[in-house]
Amino acid sequence: MSELSARDPELADVLDAELRRRSSQLDLLAGENFASPAVRAVLAGPLGDKYAEGYPGHRHHTGCAQADAAELLAVRRARTLFGADHANVQPYSGTTAVLAAYAALLRPGDAVLAMSLQHGGHLTHGSAANFSGRWFEFTGYGVRESDGLVDLDQVRDLARALRPKAIMAGAISYPRALDWAAFRSIADEVGAYLVADASQTLGLVAGGVLSSPVPYADVVCGVTHKLLGGPRGGLLLCTEELAERVDRAVFPFTQGGPAMNQIAAKALVLGLAAGPEYADYARRTVINAQTLAEALGREGLRPLTGGTDTHLVTADARPLRLTGREVEQRCERVGLLLGTCAVPFDQAPPTSASGVRLGTAGVTTQGMGQAEMNELAVLVGRAVRAAGSAEEQLVAAEVRVMAERFPVDEPENS
Repeated sequence: MSELSARDPELADVLDAELRRRSSQLDLLAGENFASPAVRAVLAGPLGDKYAEGYPGHRHHTGCAQADAAELLAVRRARTLFGADHANVQPYSGTTAVLAAYAALLRPGDAVLAMSLQHGGHLTHGSAANFSGRWFEFTGYGVRESDGLVDLDQVRDLARALRPKAIMAGAISYPRALDWAAFRSIADEVGAYLVADASQTLGLVAGGVLSSPVPYADVVCGVTHKLLGGPRGGLLLCTEELAERVDRAVFPFTQGGPAMNQIAAKALVLGLAAGPEYADYARRTVINAQTLAEALGREGLRPLTGGTDTHLVTADARPLRLTGREVEQRCERVGLLLGTCAVPFDQAPPTSASGVRLGTAGVTTQGMGQAEMNELAVLVGRAVRAAGSAEEQLVAAEVRVMAERFPVDEPENS
């Protein structure tokens, strides 16, 4: 940081402030994790300077021998880790991975069936503000009001009525495991492609905690950050039959030159995820989430679906007579970071969502366990109730002490 301070002290101050922020707050945002020093070193390495449009052996630039080696390593590790016929490691993000999957399988105007945003779907699952909702005809399926679980009968009925070109299985705010075999059966019945958006859970698949969508889906979309703790970036897995279409959908259709330093860092985390240490991390992440969900329930935040099978916890804030946004803001004031989500069948607008959405990837990376999950839930409850009072400062001080007990500079699973 000393060289940066000399060249650009204003930017150095921003980065120093970010280091201080994350060392004094506790991150329960479901999509965030902490990259290891090794990942950060690869991202800062020499491959960041290399332009390598195309694919290994077929680049549009010279001098790509090591870029080819890094990409082939990442592809091989992804295929081995997930048991996939083919892997593409070039997508810049999870959203661009989904865009490429659609581009490989669909044409504008095609019908797609996906989980509705109100019930946990992602923006790329048909939001009118997103390319998906503008280019394709989406119909949303949802969860049962009785238990909050995906309504597979509704999925089947909609598929039979609409005959979609593709069915998207996956969500951003659904904490339960999906029945991939059931989705495959429905897709086969109506002649649809099955696309699995496993961006939230692919790391748990890698760790052997959740069943894999790879044997069932035509294309699987994922990311290498979140649970894998790697660089921000997307990943595509598909059948051999679709390999060329998927590759062409990434480059040259949706992207230009790949970020080779990002791909090298992907290779690193995909290799580490094959080891027993990572499997243990994935297991502890889910146990922590289950403990946190139960403990939040005791604080008045009702867990949606009654719990979780993943690192995600979604909860209804209405029993506290608060919106999810109010809970989020009250927690941020004391240094607890969490997000919001819609509650299925609730009529509140998205800007004042009734639910909260948390994740345990980051705090598990820091080394926290079940005892700390109970402690965190109590801090959340106190933060919500203490808004504007002297108690709020006491909670903030306890959050800082807990953050100091579990520093993030040297993550446990690095």
